[in-house]
Amino acid sequence: MNGVTIGQAAAFVGVTVKTVRHYHKLGLVKEPERDSSGYRRYGSAELLRLVQVRTLAAAGVPLAEVGPLLDADATLFATALTDVERQLTERIEELIARRDTLRRLADGDRALLPDRAVALLERLSGLGLPAHEVAATREGWVLARALVPEGFDDFLGHVEHAFDDPDFVALSKRAVEATAWEPDDPRLPELATAMADHFLANPAHLKIVTGLQARTDTAARYHLIAHHGEEQGSATARGVALVEAKLRAAGVRIPRPDTH
Repeated sequence: MNGVTIGQAAAFVGVTVKTVRHYHKLGLVKEPERDSSGYRRYGSAELLRLVQVRTLAAAGVPLAEVGPLLDADATLFATALTDVERQLTERIEELIARRDTLRRLADGDRALLPDRAVALLERLSGLGLPAHEVAATREGWVLARALVPEGFDDFLGHVEHAFDDPDFVALSKRAVEATAWEPDDPRLPELATAMADHFLANPAHLKIVTGLQARTDTAARYHLIAHHGEEQGSATARGVALVEAKLRAAGVRIPRPDTH
């Protein structure tokens, strides 16, 4: 009997013997007849079928779809290949996105924040804000992006604009210093008044406070973002409460914890 053994057929086609047997098991390639010694002998027809199956499988066609594809007419075959190509493209895009996420994870902040936010955090460090404050700001922004994604880009724009103003930078640095004060420090009301007056005199800067909550549908989101990391009863908590109270007194809508 003419033909080659299963080992030779596998070598010719570029797969393993185990793979050939798997193709037989799935019905993708019929098992050839055996010779007088009991060995399967693969002729040209079986080798061609093996090449076709291997080629489609290597192209990403699921084995479950290979059989129907090979048995389809030319039109159905072309349509099926187009569909497989679409699925592969989607899969490639998904894998590229996963790869980019892994790269961003390796780069710390970039895994959770867009490049624009990371650049702004670096700018805050360059302005002299201490590392712990920049880290706290980063956490707050991660939260803000998750809770109010539709308003986050605009929020970053407001922050960028505000930090172009030396007066806002100076007030921000004083606010950072205040985190080390006692909650009843007499300088807190003065600082809160200065902050509130600055926001009221600079409506564009006020959007840092109102921009996110204006797009939220509940006060809970605003408070999660605005008061993230605060210690109850701390100078920071009191200072923020004083600023919010002064803005409310001026007619600015600042949600209260129990409002919706």
